[in-house]
Amino acid sequence: MNIENIYKEAGALLDGHFILSSGNHSNRYLQSAKVLEDTGRAEVLAFGLAKEIMQSGIEVDTICAPALGGILAGYELARALNLRSIFVERKEGVMQLRRGFEVAKGEKFIICEDIITTGGSAMEAAKAIEALGGEVVGFASLANRGFCKRDGSSKAPKPECKLPNDKPLFALDDFEFEMYSPDECPMCKEGSEAIKPGSRT
Repeated sequence: MNIENIYKEAGALLDGHFILSSGNHSNRYLQSAKVLEDTGRAEVLAFGLAKEIMQSGIEVDTICAPALGGILAGYELARALNLRSIFVERKEGVMQLRRGFEVAKGEKFIICEDIITTGGSAMEAAKAIEALGGEVVGFASLANRGFCKRDGSSKAPKPECKLPNDKPLFALDDFEFEMYSPDECPMCKEGSEAIKPGSRT
C-alpha cells in the first residue's frame, strides 16, 4: 500500500505555506479529513492499520481517539478490529471523557489519531483514560510525521516526540517534511503568507 499516493490521489497532501498546530511553518501539509471522506478509502487504510496491530499480538479492548481530528480514524480502526470506539474531547482546555462513555478498570486502550506529529494530543488523551483506570497499551495513526518511532521502523525518535518509548506506535507510513519556526521560515522571508488549514483555529 503506497500511503503517499493515496494521500495525493485524495488531494490530501498539500504543497504551499502552512501554519502547523505547533505554530511552526511547513511547505507541505497532510489533510487526513480529505482521505477519510471517501468511505472505501478509509476502510482500506483502517484495515491496513488493523493488520499491523493484529500481527503484533498486542491485546486491546477499545480504541480511543482525541477529538476532533482522530474521531473518524479511531472509529474506522475500531470497526476493522471489531472493537468499541470512544473519544475524548477538550473542555476548558483539558481532554475529558464525556457523552456517557465509560472506562472499566484495567480496560486496554489504543489511542488513535489521524496523524501523529509529536504525540502531544495523543498523550493528553492517554492521561484522561489512565486517570479513569484504563490502561493505554499503544498508539496508532494513519500517518506519522517522523518525530516518533513507529513500530517496525529503524528510525530513532526525535527529541520532540512526547510518546513513551515503552509503548508501540502503529502507523502506515512516515511523512517527514521540512519545518521551520516563524522567525526562521524561508517562505516568510520571501514574502509568502502562511495559512492554517487544520482543525484548530
